[in-house]
Amino acid sequence: MKMIGKQHLASVLLCLQLYLPIGLAMNGDLLPLIINTWNFSMATSQTWQPLDAGAPAIDIVVQGCSACEELQCDGSVGYGNHPDDIGETTLDAMVMDGKTMQIGAVGDLRRVKDAISVARAVMNFSKHTLLVGESATKFAVAIGFKEESLSTNKSVEAFNEWKKNNCQPNFWKNVWPDPSKSCGPYKPSPGGVKMTPPTANQDISQENHDTIGMIAIDRMNNVAAGVSTNGLNHKVHGRVGDSPIPGAGGYADNDVGGAAATGDGDIMMRFLPSFFVVEQMRMGINPDDACTNAIKRIVRHYPDFSGAVVAATINGTYGAACHNANFVYNIQNPSMPQMMTVPVTCIS
Repeated sequence: MKMIGKQHLASVLLCLQLYLPIGLAMNGDLLPLIINTWNFSMATSQTWQPLDAGAPAIDIVVQGCSACEELQCDGSVGYGNHPDDIGETTLDAMVMDGKTMQIGAVGDLRRVKDAISVARAVMNFSKHTLLVGESATKFAVAIGFKEESLSTNKSVEAFNEWKKNNCQPNFWKNVWPDPSKSCGPYKPSPGGVKMTPPTANQDISQENHDTIGMIAIDRMNNVAAGVSTNGLNHKVHGRVGDSPIPGAGGYADNDVGGAAATGDGDIMMRFLPSFFVVEQMRMGINPDDACTNAIKRIVRHYPDFSGAVVAATINGTYGAACHNANFVYNIQNPSMPQMMTVPVTCIS
C-alpha cells in the first residue's frame, strides 16, 4: 500500500477540519458558552450558573434578554425609553432554536413589557414566525401576558424635549414641511422623491440605539440566539428594526453555531449579517474573520454605518467585529474564572 506523505496528510486533515461538521472538534474547556453584545453584565452573570448546570440554551437566551428588559439596559432594551415619533415605546425581539430551526419573533410590540418571552410564545403557541404591532399585542394578551403602558416619566420627558427641539432628529425624508427643521404631520414633498446616494443614518449611535444579542451553547451542544431592543429613538411610528428579522438580528444552527448583531438596524437588515456569519463559519472561517467579512460587506455600500456582530461556533471559539462603534461584548465559558468583557478594535 502506498504511504501518504506528511505534506499530503496535512492537506487531508485541513480539508477535514474545514468541511466536516464543526461539532466534531468540540473542546470541553470551551463549552458551555454564553456571549452577548455590549457590557450588559447582569444578563451574562445571571445566566452563566444555570447554563453551566445544564439548562437548555433556549431558556438561557430568553432569561438573559429578559434580565436586560427588566433592567432597561442602556435605555435601549425594554420599556420606558426611546419613544417613537408619536411618543410611544415599542419593542422588537426574537428567539431562535438552533436544534429545531424554529423562530419566534415580535416587532413593534406595544403595551407588553416581556418582549423576548412573547417572541418565544409565538414559537410555542403559533405556527408563525413573526407577529407585529397591535396584532402581536392581542396575541400576547390572549396567551396571558399583562397589558400595560411602556411609557415612564423619562420617556415622556424625552418625547416632550424632542418636540420642543422641532422634532430633531427624525427619520422622514422627501416630505413637506422640511423634516430637518420642523415637526409633522408630513405630506409627500411637492418636489417629488429625490434619488440620493445611499448613506447610513448619521443620527444613530450607542447613545440612542443598542441591542442585546445573546448566543448560548449548552451542555447538550444545542445553540440558541436571542435578541431584544426598544429600537431607534424617535423612529417613525410602526418601524421594525433588524432585531426580530431572522438572519439579521440573530441566527443559530446546531451544525455550526450562532451570531447576533447590533447597530443601525435599517442598514444591517439589508445584509442579513448574522446568517452570513454563520454560513461563513460553516465553511471553516473563524468567528473573528466571519464577523469582519460580514461588516465589510455592509461598509462597502454604507461606509459611514455603525454596527457590530458577535459569533460563536459549536467548538466554543468566538469572536466579533464592529465599525464606527465603541463596541465590547461579554463572554463566559468553563475556562474563565469569571465573565470577561472584551473590547473590540473596529475595522476602518
